[in-house]
Amino acid sequence: MTVSKALRDKPDVSAATKTRVKLLAHQMGYVPDSTAQGLRTRETRLFGLVISSMTNPIYSRIVLAIEQRAYELGYDVLLAHTLDIPEREEACLRRLLSRRVSGIFISPVYRMATEAPIYRELVNRRVPTVLLGHTAPFCNQFVSVETDDLLASYAVTQHLLKLGHKRIAFFTGPLTTPWTQERFEGYRRALREVGLDVNDRLVFQAGRTIEDGAKAALQMIKESSDATAVQAINDVVAVGCAETLLSYGLKVPEDMSVTGFGNILLGAHSRVPLTTTRQPKFRLGSAAVAAMQALLRGQRPDSKRLPAELIIRASTGTAPATSRLKQLKL
Repeated sequence: MTVSKALRDKPDVSAATKTRVKLLAHQMGYVPDSTAQGLRTRETRLFGLVISSMTNPIYSRIVLAIEQRAYELGYDVLLAHTLDIPEREEACLRRLLSRRVSGIFISPVYRMATEAPIYRELVNRRVPTVLLGHTAPFCNQFVSVETDDLLASYAVTQHLLKLGHKRIAFFTGPLTTPWTQERFEGYRRALREVGLDVNDRLVFQAGRTIEDGAKAALQMIKESSDATAVQAINDVVAVGCAETLLSYGLKVPEDMSVTGFGNILLGAHSRVPLTTTRQPKFRLGSAAVAAMQALLRGQRPDSKRLPAELIIRASTGTAPATSRLKQLKL
């Protein structure tokens, strides 16, 4: 009993005894059983963190911030990947619930459905939950931290308009995702402010990968588009687009300007450094942990919507007199 109390820093054990016990424990390689402690205290000191995949560079600094703040607070983090599959997301969340985590951070797998049973279960169980990204009908009961994608996308389109571009192609992401919808809305608003409407022939479905960006660029060339600039849904898609344009002999930005979204290292160090928006990734992770702390105290914090910053690099320039895309042949 004395050893147990000494290792738990109980006040009824002298400082000298605590020092001797802890020294011996260290020499013997003793490590406390956190699972047993959790059974006794009913507090696991574990957070669950559910994201699509660490291969997505947007998550690296968000995860770093969450893990760093959790460590400072005495929590460990269990990481799970959904791969953007709803069934896998549910399985990941159930595994975390079985580990009796103290709280869960989730980057949702977006879907068209307005209900998702596992999210309803989180509400019913009163599990402290913070969303990493925008809310949607199936998950709008939860606190969220997100980037103001609408205003950030609006700023990118404004930048291209100021350079004289009037035929701006938009490479969209997955249509079910709120961030795709917000970024497209920012593009639409900026065009309308200068009296331009969205031209459906300048909107291309691109997904979210380098390969998706390359395919969309090929489709744009195939359709003999008269675009002079491309606003891509993210940096990865933008890099795939730019590399394809360069491979067909176009110059970026002399013949075609290209922009991304996210400010990942790949965009900054691509053949033509990418104009983009800097998402406050580390601050998003820190804000998520602050929101979780409030939830653990029984409070209901406000959702956070953080601004992004326009980063102008070499991939954007003055609009050419005419589009060179019509001169290309596949």
